[in-house]
Amino acid sequence: MFENLLTSLKNSLIIQDSAPDPGSKTLNSFFEKLSESSRSKVKRCKERCLEEAVQLLRQTSVAQLRSLEEKHLLLLARLLISLQLEMASISTACRKVDQMLLHLTKVDHQLVYRETLHSFHSIVYRNQVLSLEDLQRACMFLEDSSVGREVWRDSYKSMLIKVSELLPVVLQDKSLRDGPLCYVAVKVCLQIFQLLSRELAPHVWEQDSRDPAVQMILQALMDIILGQCSNRDARLLAGTAVAMLINTASESRAGGEAAWGLLQVSHQKPWQLMVGALKVRCDPSAQDGVDRLAVCRGLLTCCRPHILRGSQDDSQTCLLLDGLFPLVYSLCEEKLDCHCFAFEALTLWLKRVKESVDDLWRMTGVRLLPENSLLLQQLQHIIWTNAESPIDGVPEFVNSAFLQLLSLFNQDCEKFSDANTTFFFTLLQRTMKLPWETRALYHRLGALLPYLGTDTVLDQYPELFDHLLKCLSTNHLSPCGSELYKCLIQQQRRELCGGSQNSSCPTEVDLAKRWAKRWQPFVLEALRSDVTLLQSSSSSHLLPATFQVFPSAVDLLLASLDPQTHRHLRAWTCILSCYRAVTGSSPWSLQGGSTMETLQVALRSADDKIRLAALSLLCCSSKTKDAPSKEELVILRGFIPQNLNCESSLFRQGVQASVRKFLVRIRDGCLAQIRRAKSKKDEDAQERMQSVLEQIEFVEWLSQLPYSFLTPGHSYQRKKTVLLLLSAVLETCTDTWSPDKKKGQPPANMGALIACARQRGLWDFFSRTKQLVLISRLEDSTNEIRELSSELLLRFFPSTFPEDVIGVLDTRTKQLLCSPRVQEAQMGALMMKVLIQKSGRRCEAGGLVEELEVHYLTAKSDTMLAARTKPIHGVLCALRRCLLETPERVCDALDHSVMEKMLGLLEDISLLLITVLYGDSDTCNSEKYAPPSFCDMGNAISSLISQQPGGGAADEEDCVLLSEEHSLVLTCCWVSLKEIGIFLGALVEKVLTESKEGGRCLLTKPDLSRAANVFKDILLKCRHWGAVEGCCAGFTKFCASLLSSSDTQIKDIPAQMLEEGLQVVRCPRSASVTRRAAGLPVLIQCVLSAEDTSRSRPLLASSMETLMHTAASPLDPNWDQTRDLPQVCAVHTLQALVRGAALGAAVLQFAPAVVMLSLAQLSSACWAMRNAALQLYSSVCSRMLGQRCSSEDGVPPQHSLSPDAFFFHYPALEPFLLGELRGAAQNLQGPHHGAKLRLQPSLYPILTLLAQLQPGIHDSSETLLDFLPPLLQLSASPIYGVRVMASKALVAMTPPSRYTDILLNLSAQLPRSQQECCSHNQLHGQLLQIRAVVDRALCSHSDISSDLHVVMTRVQTSMWLVTGAQRCPLVRAAYISVVDCLRGCSCDNFLSQLSDRLIHDLIMPQEGLQVGLSSFYGEAVRFLCADPKWACEAWRSFSATNLDVKLSLVASLLERSDLQQKGQIEVVQMVLQSHLKEALLSNSVEYRTAFLAALARVMADSDSPQRPPQSEPFLAECLDLLLKDLEEQKGGPEFLSQALNASSLLLSRMPNSSLKLSGLQRWCGILESQRSPDAPEVLRMACSEALCVAGLPLISSMREQNPLSVIIMRLINTGLYLLQDQNQQVRLKAAHFSSLLHRASGGNNEGSASYVQVNLALPLLLETLLQECWEAPGTLEVLLSHLPPSDLRPVLAEASAAGGCTNLYEQDEANVFAEPSVMSAHVLPYLLQLAEKSSQSSVLAQTLHSWAEGNAAQVLDHLTVCEKLQPAETLTPSWLALLTDPRFHITLCGLLSRVAFLPRLQELSAGSEHFCDPLSVQERLQDVCKLLGQNGVHFPSDLTAAVAGGLLE
Repeated sequence: MFENLLTSLKNSLIIQDSAPDPGSKTLNSFFEKLSESSRSKVKRCKERCLEEAVQLLRQTSVAQLRSLEEKHLLLLARLLISLQLEMASISTACRKVDQMLLHLTKVDHQLVYRETLHSFHSIVYRNQVLSLEDLQRACMFLEDSSVGREVWRDSYKSMLIKVSELLPVVLQDKSLRDGPLCYVAVKVCLQIFQLLSRELAPHVWEQDSRDPAVQMILQALMDIILGQCSNRDARLLAGTAVAMLINTASESRAGGEAAWGLLQVSHQKPWQLMVGALKVRCDPSAQDGVDRLAVCRGLLTCCRPHILRGSQDDSQTCLLLDGLFPLVYSLCEEKLDCHCFAFEALTLWLKRVKESVDDLWRMTGVRLLPENSLLLQQLQHIIWTNAESPIDGVPEFVNSAFLQLLSLFNQDCEKFSDANTTFFFTLLQRTMKLPWETRALYHRLGALLPYLGTDTVLDQYPELFDHLLKCLSTNHLSPCGSELYKCLIQQQRRELCGGSQNSSCPTEVDLAKRWAKRWQPFVLEALRSDVTLLQSSSSSHLLPATFQVFPSAVDLLLASLDPQTHRHLRAWTCILSCYRAVTGSSPWSLQGGSTMETLQVALRSADDKIRLAALSLLCCSSKTKDAPSKEELVILRGFIPQNLNCESSLFRQGVQASVRKFLVRIRDGCLAQIRRAKSKKDEDAQERMQSVLEQIEFVEWLSQLPYSFLTPGHSYQRKKTVLLLLSAVLETCTDTWSPDKKKGQPPANMGALIACARQRGLWDFFSRTKQLVLISRLEDSTNEIRELSSELLLRFFPSTFPEDVIGVLDTRTKQLLCSPRVQEAQMGALMMKVLIQKSGRRCEAGGLVEELEVHYLTAKSDTMLAARTKPIHGVLCALRRCLLETPERVCDALDHSVMEKMLGLLEDISLLLITVLYGDSDTCNSEKYAPPSFCDMGNAISSLISQQPGGGAADEEDCVLLSEEHSLVLTCCWVSLKEIGIFLGALVEKVLTESKEGGRCLLTKPDLSRAANVFKDILLKCRHWGAVEGCCAGFTKFCASLLSSSDTQIKDIPAQMLEEGLQVVRCPRSASVTRRAAGLPVLIQCVLSAEDTSRSRPLLASSMETLMHTAASPLDPNWDQTRDLPQVCAVHTLQALVRGAALGAAVLQFAPAVVMLSLAQLSSACWAMRNAALQLYSSVCSRMLGQRCSSEDGVPPQHSLSPDAFFFHYPALEPFLLGELRGAAQNLQGPHHGAKLRLQPSLYPILTLLAQLQPGIHDSSETLLDFLPPLLQLSASPIYGVRVMASKALVAMTPPSRYTDILLNLSAQLPRSQQECCSHNQLHGQLLQIRAVVDRALCSHSDISSDLHVVMTRVQTSMWLVTGAQRCPLVRAAYISVVDCLRGCSCDNFLSQLSDRLIHDLIMPQEGLQVGLSSFYGEAVRFLCADPKWACEAWRSFSATNLDVKLSLVASLLERSDLQQKGQIEVVQMVLQSHLKEALLSNSVEYRTAFLAALARVMADSDSPQRPPQSEPFLAECLDLLLKDLEEQKGGPEFLSQALNASSLLLSRMPNSSLKLSGLQRWCGILESQRSPDAPEVLRMACSEALCVAGLPLISSMREQNPLSVIIMRLINTGLYLLQDQNQQVRLKAAHFSSLLHRASGGNNEGSASYVQVNLALPLLLETLLQECWEAPGTLEVLLSHLPPSDLRPVLAEASAAGGCTNLYEQDEANVFAEPSVMSAHVLPYLLQLAEKSSQSSVLAQTLHSWAEGNAAQVLDHLTVCEKLQPAETLTPSWLALLTDPRFHITLCGLLSRVAFLPRLQELSAGSEHFCDPLSVQERLQDVCKLLGQNGVHFPSDLTAAVAGGLLE
């Protein structure tokens, strides 16, 4: 209709072409914008067009509009109203159209009113019930249309009648009452009651004016509230609507009575509601709490205060206090599915009480919340017990309620002049007792601050600083700690400023000093920490909050830092970066102007975080028009190329974000400069334009940079980074508008800047050569690069490709879609998607369907051939991407016949592929859903292969890997099935969505049933997890789309599939046993996940009941363990439901029953059931416990849910778990029972669950103390694991107030002598429990030290437990661990006796095998080594100990973070060196490895080497043994890596001699063999460490010995290889070696604060090579060895011979990080420098001459081959193949480097021999580069500069 009206209006407005009127042009533009808005499918595009249309209409004056004829005005009004009706579901768009209509009313209000009334009447006066569209339009007129509201006021009665007729119809139809129609109908009622309250009130409250329609509406709304509708959102909205109706009362008494009457909703029997003159019968349908919740939320949200204060029957009651609060409280206490909404209601209640508190005081005359009142106690209880609720949203509402409660209590105190703050101090003390791991601790401290003050809180809670540091180091606690810090400093500032009102306000500097007194050490400690999370939290949260509140704190923080150290430099960059971002102040003037120098150091750091923070400091500014300075441009231009290949994704994103901010500054600054230059004709205009030009040139450079590194052969990291940078450039420096973005759109005057750049020949962002580069990246090996490239092509580049490009891409796409390699097929699908959108043609879905049919027919006739040449999945992927990921609607791209054909093909293909996996079509086509086992699938595929010509049965019994043919068939099957599932689900979703938006629906009920059968076959007949998992996402979309349909038959399809799935679960299966029941759980999970979350989830409830019943049913007496059992399948299905993210919160209501079921099934006789039950138990426990603490400082793995909170949420588990524990403990009672092994399978899982609860929280009710006796009794369990876990569970379940009692009780039971009878198991368990409780007490409470002295005294009296009289080593070890944790309470004499005893036991030989002896040795050694004196004694006894003790000693050395005293280091080093040979000859590889690691650790920490008595010969002999093991590769990678470290240390400390020289040669050879990418990673790491440890000392000692320069050269060459290693840590170590070597060689101190960055280390190492070894004959060979080959012939030959691949995999590179092209750019400048030095050395000149003589002809020949590569004027398939070939680009770089080097040699050659003509070669090279550059081949800038002569000066 809109288009017809627009055409009529345009045709009726006659515009003279000869003399066009400006007003007519404006109207034409206005019409175009309206038309564009109507056509657009994107909401933001519609709104943008409408906003522009509003502006255009406002430019048309009222006089101009009045000059139009009346028929034209009529058409215009109808046009706008039709557009408004078309966009009725988009509120913002309707309001913009309303603005146009309001402008039109200035011309003729009556005309607009009449047309609106006509449209409104077309809705009302229809002989049918209102539709969803009618209701949406009615809502729009009432809510978003000014004239529409006028019409509503005049015609509301008729609409009330229509709504009253609709609601009963809706409630009678199940599909309608649970769908959107019911919800929107309720919404209309709410809007009527709210916006037309004045008109409606008489019909409600006056008997004479009572309207039956309103009564019918009220009746329907109450029916909805009481459960006739299962849609929770509709029920809650109905509650709000009824409350809004009550709110129309003009008299508070009548409204109050109606509100009180509504509270009868909690009645279970029918009751009557009276609202004024209206009476309705209320019959509860569902007692699920939603009815009460709807009423509470509605009354609290809508009712005016006088209604909420209303009393009942003239009593002293109050609706708010006596009516609503009990209802809200009961809702919060109950465990409902809508628990979060209940606490939202509690927060609303507190807010309404706070708003009405003055009136409540007047009504009652007493305090509202006296300290001992029941109301206050109930509020505290409900808030305290739910603060750590695992239900999403509840903790947030609880925190809000706590804030409201404190504010209300404070108001109450102030009103009645009660200055007593006991309540707040009590809360503070209670809060302080919470463990630091509890989020509620930080929220409550922040809430209490305003009432107690910061000084009081900090003085009362001195541990807060330490706890905040731990909190900020823990992932899920960090936001809480950050918010508390912000509250603390804000409150501190308020107190500092508020306390000086009578004097002058403190200056910012004074305020900062007061802040620093409390907080500076804390902030600096966090910033300088090595804990990553703590660093991140401090820089992201603490610093911004600090500078927002105390901006002058920056000077104090900086003054405390020394940027020459690594940690301080990191803190420095974070501080300044944050300071600039927050305050907008320039940081360059701070610290006396040295900031820029320190910034340069930070930008060269090896630490990614330091560089990123420094980049942010350089780029960010709070003012976007703050144009960068010239120095900033230069620095950034140097930084970006050196930081393109970082492995960290976070770093790459940070670089993109910072550079984008920098570009925005450039863009906005340049636009501002251009505006000034145009508006002011002064002297500065030329200077400003020069600055603009410099910034434009920077953008040009940055836009060119990515294309040099997007060529194949570069690492993924580099390509990803440059694509992100290119995206930043195109987003900020083009005028492309992105409809999917709210912010970041280009400025309106962006064209001025683009024109300025284009005038100078710059900013040609979309040239053909750049387009070719991005097109070639559509075939990149990584998915992310392909997707990013396609996104840039589609978003920014011209709308159509050239014809030659389209033709080549079309050919290439078809080839790729037929590739058996999944990756290549995905490339083809993506390429087709891009091609469709860039070719100017519509999606050829029919052609793709025909191609799919060809693939299917091929597979049907010859599956093996199809797997190689027509593998199906490529075309499926292309169909999905082209139909579903393009702007075109599916109904426009397909017709019903094509859709039907496509569905048939998908059905046939799925059956065919499943038949292939079955190997038997009869079995596959049967109705039994029994997927073949993996063995059956393998046999079926092998049989298929053997039927092929030449595919006879091969002898595969000894073959472990699958054959190529087997892999091809299996991949073809499972990938195609996965693609079918993904495509089919998304297709149905999009088609049904389009049909709801007015498009044609291409799918009928039979079509959807066929699709459902396809999903069912894949999920129930295929066992391959890749196919099942891939199908899962599509099936969930499919079910969600069907369940949201208004068609009952369609909506029933998922429910039918669910019932079939449950029936399969219940039936015995004939397949082989499967651990996770294949795809059956996925089917059930997907259907239930798709169920509408706003409803009561009836499908979930019934499914859980069925599964639980099936799982709990007894096994058949003749069950077969080789078959899938229904019970096992049911348990696996339950596990899938519990683990699924979509159902996780919904299944919590069933969690107790699931826990009991899984624990019961652990006793099953069937192994498969026990296995399934254990998995289910683990899943449900993880779901119940919520988020686990994750930190980097060794926090124990407890969850954040305390025992009290856990059993509050799951009360049914408390008696069950307690009963199980008591039963297990009872079995241990009686004589000798502790020694019997009585298995209780549920015991250990229960203890594990309890141990994971958050310890240290007080049990307010003390009901959980019943758990302590059985846990204490379980210390006697004969099972070691039970005793350990019981000790952990005891800690979790013991409140802090009981720690002392537990410890005193346990210590009193320790036997004082050997004569006392005791059980070893019980004794060991008691010691474990003492240790666990003491550890917890010490880390959380410091006020029990006196009690610990008593405990320690008792422990000392039982010292015999550590002697030989105690025959159990585990008991002895546990005793030592107890003494160790109580060391601070022990006397020196006892510790000395114990240490002496342990030394004696370590030396004494042990007879026979003793279980746990190694544990005793380990504990004894750890105890002794904690004291330096006894540690030395232990080490001096090293030779007298056995192998286990020695291993414990060296292991303890490695465990410790540092050695305490220098004397101890010397003793340990002497002992280790003396026993080195003995260790190397040991047969234990573990001991040898640990010994060498300890030796390397000690030698690295010591300043001076300690030599054993034999000194040099002895060390040389040990070195020979080490080198021999390394050369022979004995002992495994771990040992060899330690051997390499130790040999490096020994070699570096040996005096110069022939022995050292011999060892040095061997050592270099070992490094060269282990630096290879094929060597184990640990050995390559050891090579880097060896260079750092020994490389620099050896090079320094050999500098004066010219014959040894070859050794230096070999070491530097090893460093060069390691700097290109795939492992980041290897590269970092090699970079450290490079920076140390450079500084030692006399280089500057750049990077002295930390390791230099890897990309900067490489040129430093090359520079050192030239500095140290430039005369050495091998230097040239070293440099040339890092250049790739230069001969293009093999590359071209392979490219021309290559066809479609028939194999599935290709060989990966050993080092995917290495970039030969980049290495060429690094090496070439140093080759040219080496040529420059030829005049200084005859030896070097001869070396260069020899190379030129032997290679000049070959290099020139290779150049000739390259010259013959003449790309055609149009793109060809062969050239595209070369563009995507990494070898082509790498070889070109190698060729360019050699060709650039050769003429320079000729120019500098002193001889008369002529190798080449330098000028001719240079010209040829430049021509080649120019031609290649025009055809999509770009090179690194260093290479292109060399070609242009830039490096030849």
